[in-house]
Amino acid sequence: MQAALNEARRAREMGEVPVGAVAVADGEIIGRGQNAVIVRQDPTAHAEILALRTAAAKTGNYRLNGVDLYCTLEPCTMCYSAMVHARIRTLYYGAADPKGGIFSTGVFERVRPVYNHAIEVRAGILQDFCSRILKEFFLNRRDAGAAERGGLENR
Repeated sequence: MQAALNEARRAREMGEVPVGAVAVADGEIIGRGQNAVIVRQDPTAHAEILALRTAAAKTGNYRLNGVDLYCTLEPCTMCYSAMVHARIRTLYYGAADPKGGIFSTGVFERVRPVYNHAIEVRAGILQDFCSRILKEFFLNRRDAGAAERGGLENR
């Protein structure tokens, strides 16, 4: 999870929401990602998606059987669905996301029947550190008067 936190710090340095993720196979990091939706102008450039993409490129396979994913924030439905398609073995995440997380919002219970692969989930890993980086980021943005207007970041 420390490596995922490092990715979150990189996202923060780019002005992105500080979320990081790493994909791990046999104790080795094979994929890394940090939120990059603004920088890439890509609404799918979430940390988890980018970690899955780099892991798939490294392995030469879109199926990531036996791979674990460490994320600093509870994944959204899009990211969790991508993990299912990739056949992630275990998801470890830090901070809960009551506004957009697949588990905290109750979405998972409604969509579970459509998934053809079960991922083991471990929540609350280094939760305090993962939560703190997000809280500090949003506090700083509010203090700076940053707001979204017309779909564009007002930084």
